[in-house]
Amino acid sequence: MRAPRSLRTVGITLGGLLLAGWSAAALSGCGIAPTDVIDAGAPAAGVKAPGRPDADVQLFFYGPAGLRSATRPAKEPVDPQQAIDLLLDGPNHAERQRGLTSVLPKLSDRPTAETGAGKVDIALPVTPRKLDTASLSQLVCTAANARIPGDKPPGEVIVNLTGSGDRVGPMVCGGNTAFPVLQPTPAASSPPASSE
Repeated sequence: MRAPRSLRTVGITLGGLLLAGWSAAALSGCGIAPTDVIDAGAPAAGVKAPGRPDADVQLFFYGPAGLRSATRPAKEPVDPQQAIDLLLDGPNHAERQRGLTSVLPKLSDRPTAETGAGKVDIALPVTPRKLDTASLSQLVCTAANARIPGDKPPGEVIVNLTGSGDRVGPMVCGGNTAFPVLQPTPAASSPPASSE
């Protein structure tokens, strides 16, 4: 004898409810306890808005393989003075963990940087000739990678260093080292051709 249709529907519905209840109980017992909110620092930063310039600052320190850039986040683009001030404070903990260090000597006063279109002039409290190539490279590359009027790429920014009546420059940051800008020499004028 067949059960009436309404009883079969109730049986299926009860079976479905029992199966759903059993599944929920099995899945909730996986051993993961609920936790409170854990404070883990600053919230994650999202993708930068299109067309908005990167605000990261590039500082140049030395590591086992030579001059290396260290990128630090910034709220807005920094100018060469701000970048040099950060450079003189030395590498932070994370940068030291990467083996980065500064070779800049202790200076009696902080250098000052002035910018123009595509150029930076750095005034030092000592003659720049007392700085070795490594120190010059740290200063030149850090300044050239900061925000400078003229929208030139860092490799085309001219950097001059002055102090105690001396001048070193113009220099550019080529990759991970500073190079003097080679100025073309005027062609030697040949004597005028004599007209005979």
